[in-house]
Amino acid sequence: MIKTWFNRGLLVAAMATSSMAMAEVTVKDAYARAVPPGQMNSASFMMLNNDEEKSVSLVSGSSSVAKVVELHNHINENGVMKMRQIEKIDIPAKGMAHLQPGGLHVMLIGLKKDLMEGDNIDLNLEFSDGSSQELTIPVKKVMGGMKHHKHH
Repeated sequence: MIKTWFNRGLLVAAMATSSMAMAEVTVKDAYARAVPPGQMNSASFMMLNNDEEKSVSLVSGSSSVAKVVELHNHINENGVMKMRQIEKIDIPAKGMAHLQPGGLHVMLIGLKKDLMEGDNIDLNLEFSDGSSQELTIPVKKVMGGMKHHKHH
């Protein structure tokens, strides 16, 4: 009996240490862009809030509705908005990252199904500290934010 309690104590201590090593990111207002039938790509947007004392980064994602999930940003090149893949999206300590149309976003490439307004999709986010979040997010109709857009 003493050995069992001792082992449980070690397990609880290990779990507490492990959770302290990971930043706590809160995902707010996440959604994916509805696209016309047959469209091969979409994007998802959200607020990532980090309440911890250390910064963390969103480093990858996955979804059952897309062949590939990438992190992207838009840049203005000679008056033309161009989308570029990036390695990570930083979330500062005690700060937030705003993923929005025309800016930082999570790209859903090679859609396996049409994303219609009112649907829900899964989205898994992986962070630089090894933590992850599995989300179910709504699909919404989004206007604007990607004028003069070229994907390279």
